[in-house]
Amino acid sequence: MWISQKKQFLLDILFPKFCIFCKKEGEYVCEDCLSLIEISEYQFCHLCGKRIPPDSFCAKCRGKTSLNKLFAATDYKTFVKKIIINCKYKPYIKELSEVLAFLIINHFSLINNHNILKDCIIIAVPLAKKQEKARGFNQSQEIAKHISKFFNLLIYSNVLIRTKSKQSQVGLSSNQRKENVKNVFICKKANLIKNKKILLIDDIYTTGSTMNECAKILKKAGASQVWGAVVARE
Repeated sequence: MWISQKKQFLLDILFPKFCIFCKKEGEYVCEDCLSLIEISEYQFCHLCGKRIPPDSFCAKCRGKTSLNKLFAATDYKTFVKKIIINCKYKPYIKELSEVLAFLIINHFSLINNHNILKDCIIIAVPLAKKQEKARGFNQSQEIAKHISKFFNLLIYSNVLIRTKSKQSQVGLSSNQRKENVKNVFICKKANLIKNKKILLIDDIYTTGSTMNECAKILKKAGASQVWGAVVARE
């Protein structure tokens, strides 16, 4: 532990951290800037947008998608967007994943119902191997690790696998996004998730195509429910 702390101390001297917003030295996102991010105190249906209690489903939209419910910590606005982009594409500040995980954790605290996560198994939306290798890590997996540790939940990284690398979802229409993620995920070791409740972690929810496809595969493999949890909803 002491060696690790000494190493971090030397790194902080050689490569000081500056807030990506206000440029204050010390952290990549300082406390003042972090406090400006508005965290949602409520849960909304991921299809119709109706506000619903965190321990229930939207009766109108239930059964229309494979994803049972969605927890979104905040909106995909300037501050959060910049944190996510920096976390994804600047490997040297991968630790921003802890900030993004904090936003999701804070959201669960604000809706005041930690018990809904009891017995959940955490799985992150996977990247294609080629994409993960180029980036150096999967930001959703890093976020999931922090959430798993905080809530003391099991996390699996070898169950949901992305087998194909297709076109980026950025700029595609809703229908194009659905087609783009068809048949790109498989589930291995289905016995680990049979009759289990899955908390599926990703950074952004746009049209829901990726999460819905993941949820469909997990349910076919035997999962009883699949809930999504994201940093931001676009």
